[in-house]
Amino acid sequence: MPILNHNDLKKVEEYQNFVRTSPFANATQDLGWEKVKDGWIGEQVYLEEDGKIIAAMSLIIRRAFAGFSLMYAPRAPICDFSDTQLVKRLLDEAKPLAKKYRAFVLRFDPELPRLPQLEEEYRKMGLKVRNDGCDKYDLIQPRYNMILNLDEPSFDELMPHFSEKTRYNIRLAARKGVTVHWSRSEEDLKKFFDLYEITAVRDKIGHRPYEYFKRMVDAYGSSDLLREGEPLSGAICIHYGNKTWYIYGASSNNKRNLMPNYAMQAEMIRWGFENGSKIYDFGGVFILDKTNGLYKFKEGFCRREGATEFIGEFDLVYNPLLYTGFAKVLPMVQRRRNRKHQQESVQPAPKQEKE
Repeated sequence: MPILNHNDLKKVEEYQNFVRTSPFANATQDLGWEKVKDGWIGEQVYLEEDGKIIAAMSLIIRRAFAGFSLMYAPRAPICDFSDTQLVKRLLDEAKPLAKKYRAFVLRFDPELPRLPQLEEEYRKMGLKVRNDGCDKYDLIQPRYNMILNLDEPSFDELMPHFSEKTRYNIRLAARKGVTVHWSRSEEDLKKFFDLYEITAVRDKIGHRPYEYFKRMVDAYGSSDLLREGEPLSGAICIHYGNKTWYIYGASSNNKRNLMPNYAMQAEMIRWGFENGSKIYDFGGVFILDKTNGLYKFKEGFCRREGATEFIGEFDLVYNPLLYTGFAKVLPMVQRRRNRKHQQESVQPAPKQEKE
């Protein structure tokens, strides 16, 4: 069975090369992602023709309850998702893993725009498709991403597609002397994390531990930390395949009037042009409303494209009874966790400095 043997270094190298160079490449399908996700077990399945890999899927597996496991393949599979028979063959290769880990479900969520006809084909294959009627607590990842097409010759030629306010803020940051630099050092990672904790308190959101980001930087050779001189703002950005991915951001409560977040994004988008990316991914949003600060910020850059609705989550159910319980319990746990974070994040943010 084509389950990747991690002791076969030649096959591991071949697998990694396929995943990284595929037109369907995604950083969360890289072998490095399992190193980031502490507490999860990593496994990979693949298909071959004429001795060459033609489709792949990396899974992370975690015990859920009563000795049963959740198998999750983030942004999988690495193949043409419209080829339903190819995908079915790939899912069949995961059956021994489902048995080995006593999985009650295999969940995957392709990074693909919404295609109702294709969804229906997968429903006929027996998969559950989750999108309409699901809120942010029902899904592992947001249904909407803000994706900027890097289809102009340069950043300067792309900039007119941004909103007028976004262009103004980028120029204001430059006039005020905000500078940006790149780093992979642990010293700068710690500075980023300090900003990240400030952001979590200010925005009343849960946050990852420092070790999570350390594993991320260690796992991806192309990972970069971006910060401002004081520092005022920071981000973790990954170039993988044909995409530059803004994965985490943070900012200080001080000197926000200097618009450091805009300078940071502009520099990362420029890097996307330099590394040959076709798209710059701002990541997910849950609310498509400009009263929401996160959406308003990202929409200013993606004014032309708007929000991209992904196709949703697909569940291959192995144990219907446990799956039904999981589908009901998980949103409840996530809502309770969100309320707890909001209650704990009571420290008031300092007043923003004015010009």
